[in-house]
This record gives sequence, structure tokens and C-alpha cells, in this order.
Amino acid sequence: MGQKVLLLPVWRMALFLRASSKKWGLSPTAGLVRLAHRAISNAGKRDTYSYVIVGAGSAGCVLSHRLSEDTHSTVLVLEAGPRDVFMGSKRLMWKIHMPAALIANLCDNKYNWYYHTTPQKGLDQRVLYWPRGRVWGGSSSLNAMVYVRGHAEDYNRWSEEGATGWDYERCLPYFRRAQTHELGADRYRGGEGPLYVSRGKSDHPLHHAFLEAAQQAGYPFTEDMNGFQQEGFGWMDMTIYKGLRWSTASAYLRPALARPNLTAESRTFVTKILFDKTRAIGVEYVQNGQRKKVYASNEVILSGGAINSPQLLMLSGIGNADDLQKHGIPVVCNLPGVGQNLQDHLEVYIQQDCTQPITLYSTQKPIRKMSIGLEWLWNFSGWGSTAHLETGGFIRSRPGIPHPDIQFHFLPSQVIDHGRVPSQQEAYQVHVGTLRSMSVGWLKLKSANPMDHPIIEPNYMSTEEDIQEFRLSVRLAREIFAQKALEPFRGRELQPGSHMQSDQDIDAFVRAKADSAYHPSCTCKMGQPSDPTTVVDPQARVIGVENLRVVDASIMPSVVSGNLNAPTIMIAEKASDMIRGLPALCDKNVPIYRPRTLETQR
Repeated sequence: MGQKVLLLPVWRMALFLRASSKKWGLSPTAGLVRLAHRAISNAGKRDTYSYVIVGAGSAGCVLSHRLSEDTHSTVLVLEAGPRDVFMGSKRLMWKIHMPAALIANLCDNKYNWYYHTTPQKGLDQRVLYWPRGRVWGGSSSLNAMVYVRGHAEDYNRWSEEGATGWDYERCLPYFRRAQTHELGADRYRGGEGPLYVSRGKSDHPLHHAFLEAAQQAGYPFTEDMNGFQQEGFGWMDMTIYKGLRWSTASAYLRPALARPNLTAESRTFVTKILFDKTRAIGVEYVQNGQRKKVYASNEVILSGGAINSPQLLMLSGIGNADDLQKHGIPVVCNLPGVGQNLQDHLEVYIQQDCTQPITLYSTQKPIRKMSIGLEWLWNFSGWGSTAHLETGGFIRSRPGIPHPDIQFHFLPSQVIDHGRVPSQQEAYQVHVGTLRSMSVGWLKLKSANPMDHPIIEPNYMSTEEDIQEFRLSVRLAREIFAQKALEPFRGRELQPGSHMQSDQDIDAFVRAKADSAYHPSCTCKMGQPSDPTTVVDPQARVIGVENLRVVDASIMPSVVSGNLNAPTIMIAEKASDMIRGLPALCDKNVPIYRPRTLETQR
């Protein structure tokens, strides 16, 4: 009887430890460390941390990992959405972790802010859907897992625009530090970072035919579009590891949770930054219906993304003073650039009927879908282990353009309305869009209620140059699809349709069908304090206040020539060294491909 009395508390503690470890997505050992830390924290009723990070997304997870490497600092990261694990099992959270299930994430408001734009004058007054991540990992837990850094000249342009210290030579080392590429390290790729990156390796005949068709059209093959040569077509890099989506939550946040100085919360909606005059001292948030406050002894860091970060700044009294006063918000700092300079990538889908039954259309059938799901659940392999966007490319739209301004993603399937409408037939498509649009928009508060989504005005297709570039994008994509390599598969053109040939026809198609590529950025522009449109300085510090930084895609001075997830991770890696006062990394004289002549388009 005495033995039972002694064993019973141990048995109960073991069960509690196991449940707690699963809840946090940790091993039992890490769970024990975490449990002890929680007990100590609760005993001391700690409500002050060295750093409070708002948002556990692509940037926030990186910061959480890097800042908590300093054992003398304590870090709290607050995420409005849920954790990306459920009772410790990736298999039960299949929507997040199964690469082929990305459409399910884009259409599920459980993990998604579900934003919408204003009616767009340049797009037939259409309201566009903007999915953004609201979960551990942020949009890296929802996106198509395409790893694209942009072009080297994007970062040199940033430096010229006032973001001194952010040129390519000073950004490339942070891309490398973040990454472990399955092909191994070289001058451009990393080999020891938390972010695992794999290379497309599909045997699908349509991918191979697309790459051959691009070369037949006169474009080069590039071995690594994130390395020496972006220009051309090739196999895409992807944030997929052993058949699993490798979000920043998987790469950075969860491995760091065993540290006693890192605390990560979910379902915590931050409503306001707290100030002592112009010094940020903490944040106010709502969790489980209760309003709470937490304080930062060093800094508050916003990593909510290009929509949430400027929204929170404005709700807290930082923004255009006239706009804030209209909503009754006390002005802490008149900073007119907050929410301005909104930039995004727009794209259209050129779709072709496929004459052979080899596309992803068959995967929609219930038995086939179940088979794919079971194979993935069993060993994370098969068609469920990729997002199928494995080939793509970058080209220059016309002579005189110094580096690529059009991007292609190829997919052996048909996507309709963000995937919310099932594919109707055997078909393949290429996503094509311009990379450096001249159309710039803004976002503003709808009200002083933090729960209200802001007004989002991308101002798409508002310049004649953008209209001309999209005409070229459609014509150049059609030219690739017309090459001999795709002849065995080519049926009729489904979209725009072979009858749409004139400039007016193509313009009408773009206005009716163009959609966001999900790359909002630049709403808290980084630059020099002398620029009245600047929001943060080159150290990512918010101008006019103290102890407050923004670290995410919103601080880009201008949008990069490619997808945004990899650059956002790089931004956070680089900013973490700034915050910790560590020397900046630099790699001088890195070779960059340049066209032999700008007098021709290819």
C-alpha cells in the first residue's frame, strides 16, 4: 500500500508531463524543461521580458530563435492564431504540414486572416482576396513553399533607396546562414542553417516539357535561380523537408522552445503598443477573453507582416496624425509613411487543355485523394509531399531591362478562384506576372477597433507601364506554350482563349482575371530619417520613438523580384544581429550574372 501511495503522484506527473509536451510540440525532456520554466515564471508572476515580439510568423519565429540564443535575455512571442501542432502530431495537423494541401490552408480562416481589398478600378472593380497566415509560422505555414530570394540588384536598389547596409553583399550571408540546402553549401547556398530547402525533382512529363519549351523559345536554363544566375528557367527551390512543409515554426520556433528564456503564446491578439511618452514599454493584448499587459525592458518588436504591423502602429498612435485624430486615437508620433507605399505582385494564369490524362485532375477523385493522403500519412512521401510548383523562371520583358521583370511558375493542373473551385478538366497552367510594378497603394484604419480589418487599397494596374508589361507577359507565356516540346500535350487554350488576341482583348482578360500573388510588402518603408515617407531606419527602428522596431516584409523599401518568404527570413536573420549588437556579416565581390547585351530581350 505504501508503494502505491508513493507511485501514484509520479504516475500522475508523468501523464501531465506527456500531455504538456504534446501540447507544446516538444520532446518529453524539452517538455520537462519547459514545465519547470513555467513553474518558475508563474511563481514570480513575471510580466516583463527583455523582448516582446508581436507575431510568430516568418520573421517572428526567426527572431524568437536568434534572440533567445542570448541566455541573458528573455523573449516572449505573441501570436494571434493557433499553434501549428496538435497534441504533438504533425499527421493530425495535415493541412499545415502536408505540402500538397496548401489550397486547404488558403481557404481556411482557422489559420488565415482572410483579408480583402477595396474594389479595384484597374481590375473591373473586383474585390481581391488576400490570404495571410494567422498561425505559428505565419504565411510560411500557408504558402506554396517556393523558396526564391529575388535578384541581387533588388538589394543594391534598397541601399540606393536609403536602406544603407542592405546591399546584396551584406544580405547574401544571412540567406546562407538561414539555410541548409539539400544540394550542399557553396558561395550562394547555406549548409548549416535551420531552414531546410529542397530542389524540385519531379518526374512529371509536363514539368520536363515546360523547361524544354522555354529553352526552345530562346531562354537559358539556370542551374540555380537563387545563385549566380536568376535569369532563365529551371527547377524551383522549396521549403520542404522529408515530405513535410518546413515553415519557420518548424525550422526556428519549435527547436528553440526548450530554452527556458523563450515563451511562445498562441491565440493572443495584440491590440496596442504601450508607451511611456515616446518610449515603447510593452503591449496590451486579449487572450481567452481577458485583457492583459506585458512589458519589455529592452524592445517591443512588431513582426505582424505588411498588414498587421502598420495597423498596430496606427492603432497605437503612430501614423498620419490627421487620420489618427479622425478615429479618436491619441497621437504618439506623426509618421505619415505608415501604411503607405503598399506593393504587391499581380499575376494571371495562362491555362491549356491537356490531351493526355496526366495532370493533377485525377487527384480530386475521392479514392485517389484518399490513396495520396494515406501514403503521405504513412511515410510523408508520394504526391502529397510536394506542392507541385516545381519549375519556373525569370525573364526580361523587353530590350533594355537590366534584370528579370517577369516571373513564371508552372503547375501541371488548373487553379480556379484560389483553389476554392475544383479543377474542371485535364489542364496545365503557368502563373505569370510582373515583378516591379509601378502601381503603389496604401492601407488605412477602418476604425479604432483592433478587430476591424484595415482598408486595403493596392491600386493595381493604375499605370500605363503596368498595362503594357502584362500584355507582354501574356504574349511571352503563350509563345512558350506554343513550342514543340509541349505539342504532345497541347489542347485548346482555356484561358484567355485563342480568340483573345488584340491588345484590347488581353487588357480585358487581365482586368477580369488577374489576382494577387500574395506578396504584400513595403508598408513600413525602411530608409533615411530625412525621407518623410520612411517609417523605420536601416536598423529597423521606428523613427520618432524609442525601443520599438518593425522586422518583417513591411520594411522593404521596394518589393523584390520574386517571392517574399525567403527575403523575409533573411530580413529577420540580419535584424537579429542588429538587435543583439553583433557585427554585420558581409561577403564582398560575389559574382552576379549579367546579360551579354541589353539590346535583345533574350
